[in-house]
Amino acid sequence: MKKLVVLTLAAAISAGMTAQDKNGGYNITQVPFTKVKVAQNTFWGQRLQASQDVTIPLAFSKNEETGRYSNFSNAAEHLKDPSKVFQIKEGTFSFDDTDPYKTIEGASYLLQTYPNAKFKGGRLDKYVDSVIAVIASGQEPDGYLYTSRTQNPEHPHPWAGKKRWEMVEDLSHEFYNLGHLCEAAVAHYYATGKRNLLDIAIKYADCVCREVGDNPGQASVVPGHQIAEMGLAKLYIATGDKKYLEQAKFFLDKRGKRDASWGGNENGQYDEKGYFHSHGLYDKGGYLHKLNQYSQSHKPVVEQDEAVGHAVRAGYMYAGMADIAALTGDQSYIDAIDRIWENIVSRKFYITGGVGATASGEAFGRNYELPNMTAYCETCAAIAQVYLNYRLFLLHGDSKYYDALERNLYNGVISGISIDGGNFFYPNPLESAGQHRRQPWFGCACCPSNAARFIPSLPQYIYAVKDNSLYINLFNSNTVNVQVGKKKVELEQQTNYPWDGDVTLKINGGAGEYALNIRIPGWVRGEVVPSDLYAFADGKQLGYTVKVNGQPVEGELQQGYFVIDRKWKKGDKVEVHFDMEPRVVRANDKVEADRGRVSVERGPIVYCAEWCDNQFDISTMIVNQKPQFQLGDKEIMSTNVKTLTTDAQSLLRDEHGKLQTADQHLVLIPYYAWAHRGAGKMSVWLPQSIVTLSVQGGKKR
Repeated sequence: MKKLVVLTLAAAISAGMTAQDKNGGYNITQVPFTKVKVAQNTFWGQRLQASQDVTIPLAFSKNEETGRYSNFSNAAEHLKDPSKVFQIKEGTFSFDDTDPYKTIEGASYLLQTYPNAKFKGGRLDKYVDSVIAVIASGQEPDGYLYTSRTQNPEHPHPWAGKKRWEMVEDLSHEFYNLGHLCEAAVAHYYATGKRNLLDIAIKYADCVCREVGDNPGQASVVPGHQIAEMGLAKLYIATGDKKYLEQAKFFLDKRGKRDASWGGNENGQYDEKGYFHSHGLYDKGGYLHKLNQYSQSHKPVVEQDEAVGHAVRAGYMYAGMADIAALTGDQSYIDAIDRIWENIVSRKFYITGGVGATASGEAFGRNYELPNMTAYCETCAAIAQVYLNYRLFLLHGDSKYYDALERNLYNGVISGISIDGGNFFYPNPLESAGQHRRQPWFGCACCPSNAARFIPSLPQYIYAVKDNSLYINLFNSNTVNVQVGKKKVELEQQTNYPWDGDVTLKINGGAGEYALNIRIPGWVRGEVVPSDLYAFADGKQLGYTVKVNGQPVEGELQQGYFVIDRKWKKGDKVEVHFDMEPRVVRANDKVEADRGRVSVERGPIVYCAEWCDNQFDISTMIVNQKPQFQLGDKEIMSTNVKTLTTDAQSLLRDEHGKLQTADQHLVLIPYYAWAHRGAGKMSVWLPQSIVTLSVQGGKKR
């Protein structure tokens, strides 16, 4: 049995050790989710409660109802008796195995917040163990775990191919399944200390390492859908077995570069079952072009400088590149991922933090192509951006990555999960004519199960540690117990953020000298995003204050952080105040869809106009050139939200057909809260002129 090295991005601090060295790891270390307790009856406490009460039970129930578990059981039956085979059900996907993995991952995080959580009348942890036993039963003796083949090797899922890895660059998702298995296994191990799922992941990863590579007899292939890179990196840090890191790097190094003699098809092709295969075309240098931008295989990853293709695959790959950059110290990877991130936040980032401009390929669009009605902004892509921004913060230590992460988190991510945790969006557009409705599940269930795993993981993003400094990155009422340098520190955070800008930090334990690095959000410092893609247009200057034990403290920001380095004693209190007012935002004029329009935000929350709050057709509305806002309250899905009301005009025609205006009170709600009260019109970007009103999605009607 392998001895685990408990030094991960998620567990180094709990082990009281340093996970990285100078040349082989992140500069900053994550404070693990096991050390952070989020307070109930808070913004994120409510979301975690909804995960426990609704999302995780729903996801587990859907896994049962839709045959996710029976796939493993069927595979087990075939392994016991090869004469028994099972027909792959119509409408299933080759990645259905990942939905149990993702739900287990979310449940593992959740067990730290709610250790006595129940499911179906029993303990949640016992139910998770029973699911893991079912998963283990479907694993082949050599470690291969892919029920889409093992149930019926002669007639597997049509996306699987006749033999292992044959279609992994197209649709089989064998490596995608591996990545999610590794992510779930590491989370489960840290949450429970149990190896039952971790051993399954190690066994499958060992199988892949044996069979895939550039050595004779190996399959020289890369993932069609990325995430194995992230999962293997986590498995490497958890186990100390370097072959997992090497396999992750192989997948990235190999991507976009092949033998020029390989065949291909410029336009891709449909097989006899109607499934599309996007092989693309290699040039004389062995570089893949055309459709393989979809899978980020158009050129080697270290030569890439633009976010392209499927936004979820891309986001996972970019996060994996950040892992490799840090864990290997490879400067070419650091330079490449920095270039790609700069392209995203400067040209392809929605005001909500979402990414993915088009439903065609669920993909990034061209630079500055950010339509609103047709925006795809898949929930999974938003989650992938959190992973990317978080890793880049750990690598570079600059608050700009958390500014992007926070915008994404409070808008692009949680818009995809209903407030009560039971309904979901696949795309998250910034405008709707009423055609968008939340759903309790999807046949392709990647977004609901991704929400199930992501929301409970929120505690691990709040803090981080470097040497003798504790970073406070997100603001939420919680307590944390963490090792900072040689000190064991207990810190309590109290706040009503994001509804107001007051944050109190109390030292409840850990006397001694160390630094608190408090992030001063970009929206406070007058920066919408870390680029010129958006800018505040109201002339306001917000400020902030910091007090220690009631006395004001002055200091210069270091990479966006207010640093207080002093000898602390038990009972010390830090009070931080951020001015929080409604702000008007304009987009860069290169964003055609947003010309002549403004968006409104307050703190980290982006606002929208929705039909059910306004007694007029919001598609005929024009806001004032210098709008003033009144703060209010409204209850949506049994939770209180802050509203903004401003004066506006609507256009209408009288009985003679003459165009007239009517004064209106326009009510705005947080973008994440839309579509909870029925289907209807919604808009984030608000027209300020009649000319703009006649333009929809950048094109005149």
